[in-house]
Amino acid sequence: MADLRADKFLADLGIGTRSQVKNIIKNKKVAVNGQIITSANVKINTEKDVVTVSGKEINYKKYTYIMMNKPDGVISSTEDKQKTVIDLLPKELQNLDLFPVGRLDKDTVGLLILTNDGIFAHNTLSPKKHIDKKYYAKISGTLPENAVEIFKNGVTIGDYKCKSADLRIIDSNSIEVVIHEGKFHQVKRMFEAIDCKVEFLKRVSFGEINLDENLKQGEYRELNKAEMEYISKFVGE
Repeated sequence: MADLRADKFLADLGIGTRSQVKNIIKNKKVAVNGQIITSANVKINTEKDVVTVSGKEINYKKYTYIMMNKPDGVISSTEDKQKTVIDLLPKELQNLDLFPVGRLDKDTVGLLILTNDGIFAHNTLSPKKHIDKKYYAKISGTLPENAVEIFKNGVTIGDYKCKSADLRIIDSNSIEVVIHEGKFHQVKRMFEAIDCKVEFLKRVSFGEINLDENLKQGEYRELNKAEMEYISKFVGE
């Protein structure tokens, strides 16, 4: 990667806006390879140079990938009059211009990926990729005896016939379903089509990325090494 100006390097990491990081540099809080810098024009090699801010070492990452256990009542958006998933993040992560990859309904909980990598988001949401998404749901109503077959053959919602989906019945009101596309309110509408109602919905996996059950609703963490290896085929350069 090419060298970056000190202000861009710090701004890309969410330390602050360009003007804010210039003040941080001016106040002699930034060191490169042990030497205090006072100019935002100093070039930093993102692979070799050691950079500290107020004595704390920071490492450069072009993109960030976050797993969140989305809570109920929060909007999957970057900004809204109502509380959004971005509002749940600390300021340093909000400064990275993260956005959700796809959407979960306001009352749906579970796995949501946040990133600032537009190529990754585009590729994973592309219908050509057919990334599986698994949901756990509690439903009301009586499932037809051939519900598994109906889902396998493709449920019709409105004037659209869904692609084949994998339904696993846990008990009379608990199921897991894997869909291979992402239409608006799809899971809820699929069950409505067979005279059932989704009372609770939780996304538990996105491709090979499984929700970390150690994360409480509203908590988040960066993707780990194994998860990053999986998404490497989708990420931007």
